[in-house]
This record gives sequence, C-alpha cells and structure tokens, in this order.
Amino acid sequence: MPGRGDTSYSAFKLKDAKADPPLTRAGAVNSDRYWERITYFLDRVIPAANEYEVRMACHPNDSPVPPEGFQGVVAVLATVEGLKKFVSIRESPYHGLNFCQSSVSEMLLDPGKEIYDVIRRFGTRKKIFNVHFRNIRGNREEYMEVAPDEGAVDMYKAMQTYKEVDDPHMVHPDHTVYSPSDTGGEYTAFVYGYIRALIQAVDRPS
Repeated sequence: MPGRGDTSYSAFKLKDAKADPPLTRAGAVNSDRYWERITYFLDRVIPAANEYEVRMACHPNDSPVPPEGFQGVVAVLATVEGLKKFVSIRESPYHGLNFCQSSVSEMLLDPGKEIYDVIRRFGTRKKIFNVHFRNIRGNREEYMEVAPDEGAVDMYKAMQTYKEVDDPHMVHPDHTVYSPSDTGGEYTAFVYGYIRALIQAVDRPS
C-alpha cells in the first residue's frame, strides 16, 4: 500500500483471505495439539534456561491469524489469551516474551485503546524481555504496518506505559516501512531517533 512520501506499507485484509484454504504440510493442528507441543518444548528448555540464566523470549505469531485458525492450524500464540497461557507454563524469570507491540496490536479490535493494558499485563509480571516498537493503522480485521508516528497506537503513551511497569529491557525498531530511496538505513535511523526522543520525554520530570 502507498505510504507518505515514496514509502510503501505492508497490508492485510482478513476478508481477502481464501474462504477454504488448503491445509499446510503439518495437516490439521488443533489447539490441544499445539499446546501439547509447546509444553513439551518448554518442559525441556526452561530448566536449562534457569540453570544458565538465559532469557527465552518468544515472539508472537506474525502476522496473527483468526482465533479459530487458518489452513487447519489453530495458532494459539496469535491471541493475547494465548500469550497469557504461554507465559504461565513453566513459570520462570527466564521465560517470557519478545513483545512485538505491532504483532500484538494486530490481535486487537481496538489497539489504540487496548494495547496499554496488554503492556501492563505482561510488564507488571516481568514477562517482557524485549520490545519491537512498531505501529499499525487498523485492527485485526484489516491493518497496515506504518511509521511509528502515524498509526492507531499513541506511541508516547505506550512508552509511558513501559516506564510505568518499570520495564528495564531493550526497545528497538522491528522491520520498517519500505522506501526505494532509503539505501543507507535512514528510515531505521529515524525510528531509533524517535524511540530515543520518547524515552527522554517520559524520563523528564513533570
């Protein structure tokens, strides 16, 4: 999709998805089977992470799929409820999330209102180990991945919320919008500057 200037944005419309898509090579994978496999993995990995003090940060499904699944696969990490359940399995200070703010926003019907409480939910429980600081325009039915200063989420308010929950970890860009004239990473530099400015703004005494 065309963006501002010469940029273009990735976009998604659920209504344009195939009504009866074929199964993937994994076949039908319902939620019970998915959770069984996740639990099998965590039961073996998290004890090692505890022993060696390595944080295991899971990235949510990107892009999310409908809660009822797609192509026969019920992707349980494509909803906030699924992420809540995920971090409750094998409770550990080394078991948490690579919190992709944009991917989580893509799970919500009204990300401009809902995302801050989701940050609080995981942030107060110390389950955010890393933040992909990205924005979208729209919601889980239809969205575009846009520049941080022009989406549905108030990124200043989001940064205030990370400060509120005392999140100590890294905040950085995820993949960015595309521009044919950006041959040296200028847009990524813009996003880093935007993030740094927001951190300085929320740290300033009122």
